[in-house]
Amino acid sequence: MARATGSWLSGPEPPESGSPDQGLNDYPGQRLGLPESGPGSIARFGRRLAALLVDWLIAYGLAALAMTFGLGSMATLSTAVLVIWFVLGAVSVRLFGFSPGQFALSLRVASVDNRRHVGLGRAAARGLLIALVIPALFTDSDLRDLHDLATKTAVVRR
Repeated sequence: MARATGSWLSGPEPPESGSPDQGLNDYPGQRLGLPESGPGSIARFGRRLAALLVDWLIAYGLAALAMTFGLGSMATLSTAVLVIWFVLGAVSVRLFGFSPGQFALSLRVASVDNRRHVGLGRAAARGLLIALVIPALFTDSDLRDLHDLATKTAVVRR
């Protein structure tokens, strides 16, 4: 019984030696045609998280600044931070290819479907999925989160 259960829980069998698929994904981003290290390589989780934190702090500062000028109240601060973060991220990724936090950490959002840049629709969808938190927690073998898979993008080093 344990053998039958383990067969479908353990996933597919590893490729046999000599198989043409062996070594297809030796490092994250290889299947996408990205280099193993240096500019254009897949960004690791720590740098992406730090960039998100910088973006969030910028949005928090802008929302607090708006409150000092009477444009909001403490009751709407968290909503204002989220809206500012979303707009700042979507517009800057569309215009420049990176958010302010990604710029500070030498990252950028690259399109992996041979488009020249990430459009506003895909940047907005990506931001919305990040705001939901759950898609950002799951990655594939190329270290791309679900929001990157859905929008055909990847966060790479500049």
